[in-house]
Amino acid sequence: MTVTFFLVRHAAHDNLSSYLAGRATRIMLGPAGREQAARLAQRLARERIDKIYTSPRERAYETATAIASACRLDPPETHDALDEVDFGSWTGKSFDVLNRDEQWQRWNMQRGLAQTPGGENMLDVQRRMFGLIHSLAGRSEDDRRIVLVSHCDVIKTVVSHVLCASLDAWARMEVAPGSITILVMGNWGAKIITLNEMIS
Repeated sequence: MTVTFFLVRHAAHDNLSSYLAGRATRIMLGPAGREQAARLAQRLARERIDKIYTSPRERAYETATAIASACRLDPPETHDALDEVDFGSWTGKSFDVLNRDEQWQRWNMQRGLAQTPGGENMLDVQRRMFGLIHSLAGRSEDDRRIVLVSHCDVIKTVVSHVLCASLDAWARMEVAPGSITILVMGNWGAKIITLNEMIS
């Protein structure tokens, strides 16, 4: 049994680097993000994709819908396990404000131990992601190819786990908007094939 997961970070929304979007609603792709999603969709159309699952956030669902259309598949299925990190009361705050918050600074230095205010920690995220991945791998026929559209830090928890790296290693890897990270799982275990493939 072999299952290939294409871990896709959603395409960029407007003002990506100015505030923490988190689970805020109605954050959509702008024109540049829609173009990026279209390029990503054309890249994945070259693969034999069987199924697409997505985070319920609008920016992820728009990205997944573009991929489904290019791959001539049914609309993507949303799954809460793919949702963005629950950042609690940090959600929607500007990074200028957050960078003055000692708890935010601690979060970025000790991701494996720190807790978001009223939200979840990275171990919570890692557990829910691997719960979904193992569930999908366990009920898949041989050589299934599945797209999972999610978010930067969520994907990083998967890479960290497979590479036996600490969650504190998050800053040492890049998962850019509209990128693809490929994970292959089989009876022999799991391995990362590509990290942060960018579509020009």
